[in-house]
Amino acid sequence: MMRKTETEFISRLAGLYDAAEAKELARICLMRVLDCNFTYLLSHSPLSLTGEQQVSVNAFLNRLAKGEPVQYIEGDAPFCGLSFKVKPGVLIPRPETAELVDWVKADWQSSANPAILDVGTGSGCIAVSLAHALPNANVSAVDVSDEALGVASENAAANGVEVAFSHIDILSQEPSGSFNAIVSNPPYICHSEKANMHQNVLDFEPALALFVPDDDPLLFYRRIASLALTHLVGGGMLYFEINERFGAETVKMLRELGFSDVCLRADFFGKDRMVRATR
Repeated sequence: MMRKTETEFISRLAGLYDAAEAKELARICLMRVLDCNFTYLLSHSPLSLTGEQQVSVNAFLNRLAKGEPVQYIEGDAPFCGLSFKVKPGVLIPRPETAELVDWVKADWQSSANPAILDVGTGSGCIAVSLAHALPNANVSAVDVSDEALGVASENAAANGVEVAFSHIDILSQEPSGSFNAIVSNPPYICHSEKANMHQNVLDFEPALALFVPDDDPLLFYRRIASLALTHLVGGGMLYFEINERFGAETVKMLRELGFSDVCLRADFFGKDRMVRATR
């Protein structure tokens, strides 16, 4: 049954996923439907599904075939060793964002009570992961989306941490307080880049959290950096996940604003995806 299911997934998902990805999705589906792990699938081959289980498999496959991301179908996504509830109102956490979290953790793990602000928190993956890894930190997070803030609050509770969430439109409002670190993964994809994006991102993930105008790709970076000049304490640090196309421009902007020790870092794919700057 597992092989039959894999074959069906490969056939139905052709054009959306390659064969290896489709097989992995079939296994994820079967593990979800049977509430088991991969070892169980291997040790109980051939599988025998009940009629109800087969209906669940078909429903899962139909949603995938329409381009819906598997994380939205399952309702959760792993990130930094934790599990996060996700739905179409929030971005799905990405591995490269975990690298940004690791950078912040490494810089502040020896500090007594760092105050950290996450701007544009979405699912809360950055803020919650930092609060979990740095239990002495005072973590705050802001977002313009009430839906995202609701999901983020649920994720904080589910992972046993406290984060102070606030509704703020960062382009027109300011956070309150002073911080040792400000971190953000803001919208940074230009509308002209849509042609190169996977349809399941365009059709299901929130455009509000993804896109910026082609004529102002640093819109959010410039605004957040300007606010950081006021809300970071002396020696405080600003961390950004960035569009790899605008690494040099982001560094230049930060230096012109007066930040020091501006550092551009590549992710594990060798793409310039993170910047750190000191107030």
